[in-house]
Amino acid sequence: MQLKTTIIAAALAAALPAWANVSQDEARQLGATLTAVGAEKAGNKDGTIPDYTGGLTNGPAVAKGSGMRPDPYAADKPRLVITGKNLQGQEDKLTMGTRELLKRFPSFRVDVYPTRRSVAFPKFVQDNAAKNALNAKAVEGGLGVEGAVGSVPFPIPKSGYEAMWNHLLAYKGRSIYFKYDSWNVDASGTPALATTGEIWEEFPLADAKRTEAARPNDVFFRTKLNYTAPARRAGEGVMAFDAINPLAQPRKVWQYLPGQRRVKLAPDVAYDTPNPGSAGASTYDDSWLFNGAMDRFDFKLLGKKEIIVPYNDYKLAYHKNVADVTTPHHVNPDLVRWELHRVWVVEANLKPGKRHIYGKRVFYIDEDSWVTLASDAYDARGQLYRAAFTYLTYSYDVQAPQTDGQVFYDFVAGVYNVTGLAGQSGGIKYIDPLKPSEWSAEALSGAGVR
Repeated sequence: MQLKTTIIAAALAAALPAWANVSQDEARQLGATLTAVGAEKAGNKDGTIPDYTGGLTNGPAVAKGSGMRPDPYAADKPRLVITGKNLQGQEDKLTMGTRELLKRFPSFRVDVYPTRRSVAFPKFVQDNAAKNALNAKAVEGGLGVEGAVGSVPFPIPKSGYEAMWNHLLAYKGRSIYFKYDSWNVDASGTPALATTGEIWEEFPLADAKRTEAARPNDVFFRTKLNYTAPARRAGEGVMAFDAINPLAQPRKVWQYLPGQRRVKLAPDVAYDTPNPGSAGASTYDDSWLFNGAMDRFDFKLLGKKEIIVPYNDYKLAYHKNVADVTTPHHVNPDLVRWELHRVWVVEANLKPGKRHIYGKRVFYIDEDSWVTLASDAYDARGQLYRAAFTYLTYSYDVQAPQTDGQVFYDFVAGVYNVTGLAGQSGGIKYIDPLKPSEWSAEALSGAGVR
């Protein structure tokens, strides 16, 4: 621990004070009372959140070439089970979406396991976070970032925009590939396959060799999807690039439709356009609970709370039989692990004159990983409309949180969508970055030819 503190202190000393986001005194908390990325090291007063001791460093062996990760906490037992019958007194530690599910469905329950602060990051991510604390700043009214190197840009956030940028730029590895299914479950409880596909995700700034700060046009995230089922969608493809300053370089999206035999720009793959992969149970900017530009909402940092959220969900994320997952009205509670964690709460209110189907959104961002673990969305009348959850696992073999398992509940339509579960198709694989030619429109069309 002393070595880690020394490394972070050295990085802070070398960091230039230009564009300082926090004071030198505040920054010195990193590696001392705070972790390298800004989480509180100490546990809570009653011991239900433990001290941070460095994360999971010795997980079960992962077979060579496999994307399947055994559950390191399989022997744990729930310490608390919450149902609609004993909800009273627990509300302050639950999101509004979780409360609504407990009130609506007697079959829904929350199995609360011992809190495991499993997430840890590579040394370069920790060092970069220390530099960013002093050098990074939000620009364009919070819509862009300057002065940040590849890591958490604002380990000690001062605004909702900064916390959301931490979510967007959170370290998740360098390059990921997996095959997955997306399932829609209708109001009668009947599941239907929405899409089967393969997806590549790359994080160009998350390069251990990169030392320079990101430029406004630099891409921080790109993804490519090829759909293989059902038959009506087989052969479709989508590719998207997001830049560090969306005002300087707006999102670029290309789409390939087999019937048209051509790749076209698809600017509507953004914001509140309904996502066909979820049959309209979510919007495009609901993916990963939030993605894209922040220009349609005002983001306010409400502070930290202790909230029961899905965490270390290996049993669900790597489950091989999807039929076990898609139970009526909600994901099978037997497969979901919930834990008590400290989260940053960000409230986003629709700006005057801007359009979105959500009037307000609330995001719950994990202090240890900067992953958004849950969100609540409200309509223009202020009524709870939708809720979403990320089933975080920690890929202990590569030191990266995994966040592609997600569920979206639509309380108006009475439906839900679960996506990104890769257990039935070999799990999550961390790969070398693709060649530049593989991120071209031509490559997208070639992959989609049937």
